[in-house]
Amino acid sequence: MTNDCIRIGLAEGKTSLKALSVACYPKLKSYQLSSAYKLCAISKANGIINRYRKLSREHHMKTPYCSRKSLTTCYGVRVINGALRMRGGFSIPLNPHVIRFLSQTALDVRSVTLTPDSISISVRKQVEPVKLSGILGVDINLNNVTTDDSSGRLQRYDLSKTCAARVLSRRAKQGFRRNDSKIAKKISKKYAKLEGTRVDWVLHNISASIVQRAKRNRQAIVMENLKGIRQLYRKGNGQRRYQRWRFNSWSFAELQRQIQYKAEWDGIPIIYVRPHGTTARCSMCGHRVLPEENRQLHCPNCHLTIDRDVNAARNIVARGLRFKPVGSAGEAMVQKPAQAAVILKVDADQLPSKLNNEPAR
Repeated sequence: MTNDCIRIGLAEGKTSLKALSVACYPKLKSYQLSSAYKLCAISKANGIINRYRKLSREHHMKTPYCSRKSLTTCYGVRVINGALRMRGGFSIPLNPHVIRFLSQTALDVRSVTLTPDSISISVRKQVEPVKLSGILGVDINLNNVTTDDSSGRLQRYDLSKTCAARVLSRRAKQGFRRNDSKIAKKISKKYAKLEGTRVDWVLHNISASIVQRAKRNRQAIVMENLKGIRQLYRKGNGQRRYQRWRFNSWSFAELQRQIQYKAEWDGIPIIYVRPHGTTARCSMCGHRVLPEENRQLHCPNCHLTIDRDVNAARNIVARGLRFKPVGSAGEAMVQKPAQAAVILKVDADQLPSKLNNEPAR
């Protein structure tokens, strides 16, 4: 059904979901399925078509074709007697863990996708925002994650296992000498899957620990916006091949994604700050620091010697404090009132008397 909808949409030039539905729905009568599955196939085809048109503006793209078998529905999904009931007489037994999770009153099952070897259940819940009392800064590095909060509590998480998993997988792929592209591709896929499993396990534990800490202390999570950092490690930038590979395989985006969706699930806000100068500036006085041995930094202005990761985490916390929900009187915006004007940064401590007695300045 999805491939038929893609073919019809490209042939007739349909650009919106409504136009594609009007064109495709009458032609899907040959499929003896519920209308719920037809509507989901049209929606999936519309997403594929829009993606194809966007990418084809800059690159030569083949005609899209959906080769993986799947069945998606977002209508009439219920959990009854330990089984997932779907329209058309489908009933899928669930394990106790999934049953306990879906039995929560705040959860709402939105859609279900079936494939030959897996089932994906999308849920939604209403989340109450957490009343914040502090900021938690997260500095993500290649071998560790350093966190610091507004109370000065420092904690580190080890990422060396992810680097070791990537190195082992790379060596195994490079050591394969058989001149058979099919077998080489199969072995490469096997080691890539093994590497991904090991890396995801480490990232899951670290992200869950960070979010639980922020939830326990009622803190907002602040991270660096590292978008575009891959451009620093391209060929011709002066790094060796092995160094470029290490930094280009750095999974900072996946860790940030896991932290963000787990935090949003618990009602914890995420703040992204500009990364420029978080390591190069002193967290005490703001002066430019000088690098020393063993990842230490020295400030020539205030003579502070500090670990570079700790310095970056403290700078991230300081930048995140600008977004705190309650600011001081000096941070208030100056606004022209109807009768009297007050300079908030100067007259904050005497606002009641100033508003009534003094003229505008």
